[in-house]
Amino acid sequence: MLRADLGVKVTTSLLASLRDRVKRREITDSAGVIAALRHEMAAQLADADRSLCFDPARGTPNIWLMVGVNGAGKTTSLAKIAAQQIALGRSVLMAAGDTFRAAAGEQLETWATRTGAAIVRGAEGADPSSVVFDGVQSAAARGTDLVLADTAGRLQTNTNLMDELRKVRRVAEKAAGAVTEVLLVIDATTGQNGLVQAKQFAEATQVTGVVLTKLDGSAKGGIVFAIETELGIPVKLVGLGETVDDLAAFEPREFVDALFDE
Repeated sequence: MLRADLGVKVTTSLLASLRDRVKRREITDSAGVIAALRHEMAAQLADADRSLCFDPARGTPNIWLMVGVNGAGKTTSLAKIAAQQIALGRSVLMAAGDTFRAAAGEQLETWATRTGAAIVRGAEGADPSSVVFDGVQSAAARGTDLVLADTAGRLQTNTNLMDELRKVRRVAEKAAGAVTEVLLVIDATTGQNGLVQAKQFAEATQVTGVVLTKLDGSAKGGIVFAIETELGIPVKLVGLGETVDDLAAFEPREFVDALFDE
């Protein structure tokens, strides 16, 4: 459990309950311990709402912000989400709010072409908030259903950068439409720092869900169990590869089973 990055606090809590059951002779062998543990972990994840919130009644367009640290996979995840939403029949505009990373705008423009989404870009180094605002206004003028807004990678320990991200959220809501999702993208290899990231980003931007990326390797991504059970932020999607179709809904039972697979 520790090697899978569940963390000491979560592991201790889960094992305490198991020890009590063993003492009461409710569980009498090692197979029973593992089965009970799997059941308990899946049960703790069972009731979360993992749907992506698209609500035209709150305004057009709906706005989904992608946030997270550098290298977590925000831009690629945004593109995958765009492809899924377009497949559902919704019109999508990408707002290239990452104006600091070299070639970020070009990367997003390539994805827009591949997926059939519209895109609004700003100049390199431009104010990210203004780019997102322009994207939302453009989407409203076109009658576009959904704006997917990329943001620059943020170190959660940098107060100035997090303040800027707060501004992006505020400005997005000053335009037409409404922010209905803020998706925190977390790399499955992040480990315990992922919980710190989630706390800081949730405070700054009112995170509504987690996208767990890079789960196609050896990383278990167990830290998201702590994020969900301790912070109440549901894991909504998992990235399983680099292609546009490699994004799946989070399945608690499959996730828990994978934690125990060698």
